[in-house]
Amino acid sequence: MEPKEKQISYTTANTYSTINVLNEKTRNVWIVFHGIGFLSRYFIKYFNDLPKEENYIIAPQAPSKYYLNKDFKYVGASWLTKENTVLETTNVLNYMDNLFASEKIPAHCQLIVLGFSQGVSIATRWTAKSKISLDQLILYAGGIPEELTPEDFKFLLAKNAKIKLVLGNKDEFISESRLEKEKEKLESLFSGKAELIKFDGGHEIKKDILISLIQ
Repeated sequence: MEPKEKQISYTTANTYSTINVLNEKTRNVWIVFHGIGFLSRYFIKYFNDLPKEENYIIAPQAPSKYYLNKDFKYVGASWLTKENTVLETTNVLNYMDNLFASEKIPAHCQLIVLGFSQGVSIATRWTAKSKISLDQLILYAGGIPEELTPEDFKFLLAKNAKIKLVLGNKDEFISESRLEKEKEKLESLFSGKAELIKFDGGHEIKKDILISLIQ
């Protein structure tokens, strides 16, 4: 007899990391989604060079943690896999809705959502589902999920939000054919209003690029 898979619901909790202080001097609030293998408390350090009084950084934590090698010393995390993707996506997006509500971001702040690598899939899905009123959506070295449609992002275009795809010219995960495919998606999803930013480097966060995004 084949095993039968069942499903239950239960309450869980998860962490996230922040740096700097959110107050009346804050100009930019960043919500930054790490790539596979990161923990939020390490990923957020890439944003340390942004002006501290003006920038408040929130780094959500992917829920699925694992040891990165056979030494069982270093821990990383993953947002999603091909297993139960729809269900796991729902869980992650619910987590993000609760995280965002708990932070009570003031209306005077510019909201920037950035996804790096695998984090792009969460940044775009959460933006599409929540219809969050953001000012910049930055897709850094990652792919846009296939199920998303132009209808999902019409609200961003109506708001004149800035959409940016950031890629290193030596990124080992972005072949020429994949780059062309992602550019086609950008054109379709954002009606040609997305900006492609290329830098000299690989699959990496460049601090000078981050600073340039708010200048």
